[in-house]
Amino acid sequence: MFRKILIANRGEIACRVMRTAKRMGLQTVAVYSDADARAPHVLMADEAVRLGPAPAAESYLCADLILDAAKATGADCIHPGYGFLSERESFARACEEAGIAFVGPPPAAIAAMGDKIQSKKLAAEAGVNVVPGFLGEIADTEHAVRIAAEIGFPVMMKASAGGGGKGMRLAWNEGDVREGFEAVKREGLASFGDDRVFIEKFIEQPRHIEIQVLGDKHGTVLYLGERECSIQRRHQKVVEEAPSPFVTPDMRKAMGSQAVALAKAVGYHSAGTVELIVSGADPTGESFYFLEMNTRLQVEHPVTEMVIGLDLVEEMIRVAAGENLRLTQEDVRLDGWSIETRVYAEDPYRGFLPSTGRIVRYRPPEGSSGERGTVRVDDGVVEGSEISRFYDPMIAKLVTHAATREAAADLQTQALDRFRIEGIGHNVDFLSALMQHPRFREGALTTGFIAEEYPEGFTGAPADDDLAARLVAVAAVVDFATRQRDAGLTGQLGGPLAIRPERTVSLAGEDHETRVGAESDGRWRVILNGRSLAVASSWRPGEALFDGIVDGQPFAGFLKRRPDALLITTRGATHPLRLGSARLAALRRHMPVKLPPDLSRLLICPMPGLLTQLDVQPGDRVEAGQILGTIEAMKMENNLRAAKPATVLAVHARAGESLPADFVILEFE
Repeated sequence: MFRKILIANRGEIACRVMRTAKRMGLQTVAVYSDADARAPHVLMADEAVRLGPAPAAESYLCADLILDAAKATGADCIHPGYGFLSERESFARACEEAGIAFVGPPPAAIAAMGDKIQSKKLAAEAGVNVVPGFLGEIADTEHAVRIAAEIGFPVMMKASAGGGGKGMRLAWNEGDVREGFEAVKREGLASFGDDRVFIEKFIEQPRHIEIQVLGDKHGTVLYLGERECSIQRRHQKVVEEAPSPFVTPDMRKAMGSQAVALAKAVGYHSAGTVELIVSGADPTGESFYFLEMNTRLQVEHPVTEMVIGLDLVEEMIRVAAGENLRLTQEDVRLDGWSIETRVYAEDPYRGFLPSTGRIVRYRPPEGSSGERGTVRVDDGVVEGSEISRFYDPMIAKLVTHAATREAAADLQTQALDRFRIEGIGHNVDFLSALMQHPRFREGALTTGFIAEEYPEGFTGAPADDDLAARLVAVAAVVDFATRQRDAGLTGQLGGPLAIRPERTVSLAGEDHETRVGAESDGRWRVILNGRSLAVASSWRPGEALFDGIVDGQPFAGFLKRRPDALLITTRGATHPLRLGSARLAALRRHMPVKLPPDLSRLLICPMPGLLTQLDVQPGDRVEAGQILGTIEAMKMENNLRAAKPATVLAVHARAGESLPADFVILEFE
């Protein structure tokens, strides 16, 4: 076994690998850029080595610097995590040549599967189902248009070396090919140093299902069940679960057998994932096709760990040390259900725009394990951490495990209600809405789920009558308890304030009459429109989280006071509630509504990023939908389009400038 391990990564995955390494008794070495000098993974490690400036190209992607760090610290193995150098064949080979074990597959397997075009050819030779498409060299846009027409629309254009949702465009017609082909080439070159593109048939009603494989250096390869990863946004996974609600035991065996055959064909060892696209329109389950093989640990590996009862990082380390796998295919059993949601620094209320900045409050839900199930949080941030534009915007992964899919989803919703993040935009509300969505609960998933269910964007999860009643009851209790505390303050002019138990609470335009009675410490009785609701909580005035039992059901929500309302954030939305006397509520109905300013005359930068292209000048006439420029953020290109016909009055930015969110790029007449 090894003595010291260097983790060639950062953030959540670096912390994740270190936890297992420390449990195994290994010493740990972290590497870091200047942006991560005080990051949790650096503080967790036994030793840490600086690599260079913040940009990944000058730090985490510098193989020579990482190998130098391993030699200087005496590390005898390197775990690459995911992303960065994890699927770089040259890095695995350099480790081998330096006499340092690479905790991953052999270089030849990485090379074979890293090229999406070549990997599809190898998959077909190994007897794996492949999607119809064109795997040769595409000369230019016109050639791409002809190929797409021959395959038949819709088609998917993909960067050959792509991954993580980068370098992909869906084309429904010739115009989409002409608009997207060059963008795919640019994204492939910028992110992976390879501008080759391939085109394949797009499977309608597609489900994204992947098979986890694990092999040792002695020829044994196993499949560890499947993961359903169909809920995606811009080809980036948002929710993953194991097992899949669509996959039958026969499908699992067929998919797993093909995945093992492919792994053996390339001499694979360590953990890896064979990704499949499955037609949800085919109830037989026979229409599944090879997409790609990820020759590394996947972000979503915890859901497999939960249902299999295996630490995949530990198995990777043991395989790298030459050990045999400690289980057989017959030993692999699925126990219960696990769901993972990815908590990202992005604002779902503004089209999921990336959010950068400092996290000023960070309180994840506590990890737990009990009769109802398990809650696990994998993260790599703390209060004060900065979400940088240089790296992936993932904050944490929330993983739940329970006996059934419904119970695992319920645990997710309850845990998300207790996830407190302030200082940056985040997608916790959106994740909660997904967990509660009827279609998700039914398991009727496709990769188009988010686009189909939120075509106009996300505005918060709706509150049903039951939740509305509990919100009103909580608001009434919070208001009553706060006024009680205030009445007890000494030195008030005119003596103690009189506390009236009656209050009118306004929610979503409806007024509710309430009366609060304190039954004992931490217990109240709320009469709401004639209905009696019991509220029990240890909450005290001034605390941000109200956590308790309301009307017999668990309730958790974060409170924030505004001059005109009490805001309660729970169940995927922030709900404003206004409280006062019946007289005040009646007068409030006559107050004018303040309308938001008209911003239609402005083109506003939607996110922090680099303005790579600006296509208009003052005096130009533009039409609705016309591309005006391009913003690059997180190595993804985002086209800026005109909302309506207009004439450009003024230009306030130039191509090549880094712009903050909400910067006014153009003004229209």
